[in-house]
Amino acid sequence: MRDVAIIGVGCTEFGELWEKSFRELFVEAGVSAIQDANIQGGKIDALFVGNMSGGRFIEQEHLGALIADYSGLASLHIASTRVEAACASGGLALRQGIIAVASGYHDIVIAGGAEKMTDVDVETTTHALTAAADREWEGVMGATFPGLYAMIARLHMHRYGTTQEQLASVAVKNHHNGSMNPKAQFQNEISIDAVLNSIMVADPLHVFDCSPITDGAAAVVLAPADVAKKYTDTPIYVKASAQASGTLSLHDRPDITTLDATVAAGNRAYRMAGLSPKDIDFAEVHDCFTIAEICALEDLGFVKKGEGGKATESGMTAIGGEIPINPSGGLKACGHPVGATGVKQAVEIVLQLRGEAGKREIAGAEIGLTHNVGGSGGTAVVHIFGRER
Repeated sequence: MRDVAIIGVGCTEFGELWEKSFRELFVEAGVSAIQDANIQGGKIDALFVGNMSGGRFIEQEHLGALIADYSGLASLHIASTRVEAACASGGLALRQGIIAVASGYHDIVIAGGAEKMTDVDVETTTHALTAAADREWEGVMGATFPGLYAMIARLHMHRYGTTQEQLASVAVKNHHNGSMNPKAQFQNEISIDAVLNSIMVADPLHVFDCSPITDGAAAVVLAPADVAKKYTDTPIYVKASAQASGTLSLHDRPDITTLDATVAAGNRAYRMAGLSPKDIDFAEVHDCFTIAEICALEDLGFVKKGEGGKATESGMTAIGGEIPINPSGGLKACGHPVGATGVKQAVEIVLQLRGEAGKREIAGAEIGLTHNVGGSGGTAVVHIFGRER
């Protein structure tokens, strides 16, 4: 197996992008990544496109071919494959691209993700997203994702003393980070009181505890590590790529406050990289809801079980803290176009490790981690990246 590096990145703005279509978004991100990598389209061997629900959101399937076509690559007959793993579709597309390069089957691969979520009404979007849960045992009974994560939050609060203020502190931190990210959907600061006084969605989660509905796309260009410096002076190396599955529904889990798939994927990634949680300088984790970030802190080993809320409230996860989490603003503030999120996380890691993250730069960062979740934990994908090979 060959070592793999990221040699180029691209990302659109995230938000309610009414004036742009799905295909325009992906082409924008892909072209940006190709230009960043200083390559021509003819160099590309394969595309892997993360997308959760194009059929429901834009009534378009066969997205691999669509992307190749509108990227101007169809005449080159480049292999283009859609990858789906609910909200972890982007992270899994990235993993498939890494495997393709590592195996030697391909040399230059684009891994991207895109979602256009605002072309349908909120009810349709909610119904589509619920398909990432167990439709028969959860969705049919009316359990939406805010409801599922609210159950996780309630048990976490009961068992560990986590408070609503600690949940709110996740949103406040991520909005602060997002205010420094020109790509973010929300670039405004908020307060603890603003979160606590916002509309209740599913007790104890308020609307400001929830990630938004978002349009956007992101892409990275992958190459064998041995040749990466032919294309860029600042390649970022893939130190680990891991995936794990868990039960689709909450009721089959021994402990709903722990996402077993995250624990397994994280442990596999640490072993692959020869690292431990203490070696990670910062991370982009899947904060679809504020409780999800708190659980991720614990499940990835950054803090002990039950201490995620206190760690956030204390400033441990802020930029400048012991383990900065979601410097991009996370899903909460940067936005959550579900098929693109896992790739956007990798884009943020690359910008940080290159020293190109602007006001949100984490000084001296050498190693970053991404964590992308499908549904309430049915799939988890963890990657570790480093400045040095």
